[in-house]
Amino acid sequence: MRPAKARPSGQSSAKRLDFGRSRLQPAATLWKKGAFSTPQTLLCFGDSNTHGTLPITSPNVRARYDAATRWPRVTLARLGPDWDLVEEGLPGRTAQFEDPVMGAFMDGRPGLRIALQSHGPIDIMTLMLGTNDVKTRFGATARKVTAGIAGLLDIALGDEMQARHGGFKVLLICPPPVKEVGLLAGEFFGARAVSLALPALYAELAAARRVGFLDAGQLIEVSETDGVHYEENAHAALGKAVAEALATL
Repeated sequence: MRPAKARPSGQSSAKRLDFGRSRLQPAATLWKKGAFSTPQTLLCFGDSNTHGTLPITSPNVRARYDAATRWPRVTLARLGPDWDLVEEGLPGRTAQFEDPVMGAFMDGRPGLRIALQSHGPIDIMTLMLGTNDVKTRFGATARKVTAGIAGLLDIALGDEMQARHGGFKVLLICPPPVKEVGLLAGEFFGARAVSLALPALYAELAAARRVGFLDAGQLIEVSETDGVHYEENAHAALGKAVAEALATL
């Protein structure tokens, strides 16, 4: 836990509670420079596959892998004791769409702003979204999905959020292509072709924004059970690969 800073004698609580940007930026910078003893922080922002949802076998039943199995925790274990983790995985989250079925709060843009203003200072953020954006009901092309990811990068890389955290790096992860099988096949009818086109577009975007990039589809596949979520071995493989990718940022 980061130590609380002592209030100088005679300083009023009103002044102490000034959370304006001018106060936040120097504080974040001090943390980064090591003025206080603190671990580095990794924020993993994503959907159900960051949350750790198991492949779905029954309607309306949603289970979650234990902490040690989920890929963000696998990554954390490999990074070592000098790191903290913030898991921000919301099942159903999209990069840009208000979901008429699951709710408007599935739009990742306000969610990312909330996450970046709720936690920190962070040092690295992973961003893995796009799986839910290819759902049939959104009718999105691969370029439209990628444009949504670009909007999230605009938020993360913008002056406001970078200043708030004293600067942080981003690893963009392209999720593996979906398969139109199991209980979720209807929601993802025609979606595989769209998701197959995402890696090249994500890679191009990552290069343009100068952020790290990892194509998860080169490492893992979605489960044959529901065509969307990951089996336990996929979480292990992805967590290991993410840790290795973070070391190169």
